[in-house]
Amino acid sequence: MLLASLRSQVLHANKEISRRGLAPHTFGNVSGIDRSASQPLVVIKPSGVDYATMTEADLVVTDLDGKIVEGSLRPSSDLDTHTLLYREFPQIGGIVHTHSEFATSWAQACRPIPCLGTTHADYFHGPVPVTDPLTADEVAVAYVRNTGAVIARHFRSHNLDPVSVPGVLVAGHAPFAWGKSAAEAVEHADVLEYIARMAFRSVLLNPAVTGVPPYVAEYHYLRKHGPKATYGQG
Repeated sequence: MLLASLRSQVLHANKEISRRGLAPHTFGNVSGIDRSASQPLVVIKPSGVDYATMTEADLVVTDLDGKIVEGSLRPSSDLDTHTLLYREFPQIGGIVHTHSEFATSWAQACRPIPCLGTTHADYFHGPVPVTDPLTADEVAVAYVRNTGAVIARHFRSHNLDPVSVPGVLVAGHAPFAWGKSAAEAVEHADVLEYIARMAFRSVLLNPAVTGVPPYVAEYHYLRKHGPKATYGQG
């Protein structure tokens, strides 16, 4: 099989989003990309296959145009979103799409998640953004590809860095998260759901809440990700 190591990582990541409760039924998918060759290749979950029974052999390998290179099953129906994001965000190595409960609720409400506390600030440099809704033409012509396009367009128009903002809410749909690997993308998807849940409860408890002071948020983000980061043992 092609890309045995990446297959193993992507399989584990897909099982993790199920184990962590981020993807009920088969509502989610994880992919990873190998950019080392002249032709980058993507490994992604097959469409509709149960996480519990999925094997490395079930995963599908495609190129960045979505052409199947290896695999006997249909790839995830979200493949074109993944491949577009890999083309637009060359810094990332793994993507997770879930329908996790609280993050999806914010997406369905078409509301960004404000930075209300330091847990949020440790992972996201600013609010978790929400895209514009797709237009009728975007849905009719190429819905899945344009889901990726609306994400990329939002990041360009708002000058957002996909490394410092490792996730997004697609309006009326659900979250996408990413990272340097499939494993890191899962971590970001899990944190995104966690802060979405806390933000929901914070707004419920205090509808007037405006967020943690910007200087506190900046301190927390930079202590973990800045040039003089002090968090951890790295």
